[in-house]
Amino acid sequence: MARKITVWFEQQAFGVCEWWGNKLGIKSTNIRMYFIYLSFFTVGSPIIVYFIMAFILEHKNYLKPNKSKRSSIWDI
Repeated sequence: MARKITVWFEQQAFGVCEWWGNKLGIKSTNIRMYFIYLSFFTVGSPIIVYFIMAFILEHKNYLKPNKSKRSSIWDI
């Protein structure tokens, strides 16, 4: 039962911890635990940072223009 909850949460949780884990070479579960610990010690401010990072990850394709997609050969 606990494994099902963990898998469901990992699929639904925006992928911020997984992304940071891949970038830094750290397990995503360790990063999640740090977020939880910091949230307790700093009265929830890391949660705000987490949601900002989730927003950026969800919309990174719209925030950074992709120069490789051209509609024609004359677009330079």
